[in-house]
Amino acid sequence: MSCKGKDNSCVRDVIKEIIKAQDEVAALMDNGCCDVSCDRSIRDLLSPAGETPRNTTIPFILYCKDCKPFIGSGVIRRQLMTNRSSYLDCLSSPVFRAKKFTNDGKCVKLELLIPEPNGANGGAQAVPSCKTKDVCDFFPGDTIRNLRASGICITVDLDCFCSITCLEPTTPLMATDQVMNDSRYED
Repeated sequence: MSCKGKDNSCVRDVIKEIIKAQDEVAALMDNGCCDVSCDRSIRDLLSPAGETPRNTTIPFILYCKDCKPFIGSGVIRRQLMTNRSSYLDCLSSPVFRAKKFTNDGKCVKLELLIPEPNGANGGAQAVPSCKTKDVCDFFPGDTIRNLRASGICITVDLDCFCSITCLEPTTPLMATDQVMNDSRYED
């Protein structure tokens, strides 16, 4: 996809449709809080089987104008399990959930979705370091079964992106204190 020319709104337009679809599902489920092709993912999210939607989110990956994936990162406070002290930890992910537009639609608030392994290693969360540079580093082998909401939201300028890849609709696992403070971080 080329980003040459005046109107680079294709990524913005797809994200608008994602937010609109997610808002419709959230209204049906009364759950709108923050804690494969894009067209098909949007259709799948809006036309679930049965009365209650199966999924709430269209996760996606953004690519910068240099064709490299955008890896978002943020810092959270974690509690050590052995005492009452805490520390700051970096989480990063190339997968996002669109939350809402800001700055008259030029920017969007995104939540980082963390790839979650299938209970291997005692349920420990696979969190690649902030130095990870490739999308595939976040999806080792056949170990990833879900995406987990991180609670980390970032605001990005959509003019910085050239393309978007949507994943199949899903309902991310909630970020819980237990998972976010797992025993890997004990001193």
